[in-house]
Amino acid sequence: SLSIKNKNQLTIIGSTFEEAKRKNNPSLLLAFFISFSPCSQMAAKIHESFYQLMRAKPFYFLLAGVLLFSCKKETEVLQAELPSDYLPTTVGKYITYRLDSTVVIDFGGNIVTRSYQEKHQIDAKVTDNLGRPSYRVFRFLRDKDGTEAWKPSGSYFITPQTNTVEVVENNLRFLKLVGPIVEGKIWTGNKFLPVDPYGPLYEFFNDDGMMDWEYSYDNIGTITLAGKTYNDVVTVEHINDASNIPVVVDAVGYQNRSWEQYAKGIGMVYQEITMLEYQPSSSPRPGFKGFGVKRTIIDHN
Repeated sequence: SLSIKNKNQLTIIGSTFEEAKRKNNPSLLLAFFISFSPCSQMAAKIHESFYQLMRAKPFYFLLAGVLLFSCKKETEVLQAELPSDYLPTTVGKYITYRLDSTVVIDFGGNIVTRSYQEKHQIDAKVTDNLGRPSYRVFRFLRDKDGTEAWKPSGSYFITPQTNTVEVVENNLRFLKLVGPIVEGKIWTGNKFLPVDPYGPLYEFFNDDGMMDWEYSYDNIGTITLAGKTYNDVVTVEHINDASNIPVVVDAVGYQNRSWEQYAKGIGMVYQEITMLEYQPSSSPRPGFKGFGVKRTIIDHN
């Protein structure tokens, strides 16, 4: 269907169509149709090759019609792809991850990684502080081999909206997913965060300007994690910025690396967040500050 905004545009469209009919020019008629196609950019590339088919007028118009209707169908499919499809909130649903936690020890002198199993389970539907339907998620932790009993390890909230999915953890609100789910889509996922959001926990400058990070859909496809294949996975890039980490010279260094992957109908299947700062030996508080988290799906229901 054509998008006609005013009377002048309607006059131009009518003149173009009448001129094409008067000259019996199929090429001009095809140009008229594809100019208002939902995927006219693609159609325009096809248009040049059709000059060789000038005498095959029935085929010419048939293909133009197919092009218009197929483009419209494709557009509708994309519009139906909801962010909440990639972060389901069915009560009772759980995902178990291998959790690799990077921590700083020895007063900033060393960095170590400690591994666990972590389960995220949707507990109940609740109402958030803005009066919106939300879902409470409980975390549980046990040893990396899974021999111990689960122990409670905190909670967070998922708030699905028509075109967004928010996650609130430790009173920090993240805009995790937005529609449409298409490669190259960009949004400000941390725009609700305060200045210096991790200040109470870490005395570093990595979170300065964190509210300006640009999230983007980088890839949609199939991935393999822990020997299992997951289809319809969208990669969400947050930031990839570093200087002098790994430390090469005794000077200030930092690393901000954050990205996640979501599988349609399952939820988050992979997450990696690293926020580290290094201060040189001449600093009043030399060494490392910060944290790192890596979550890789093990199983789910």
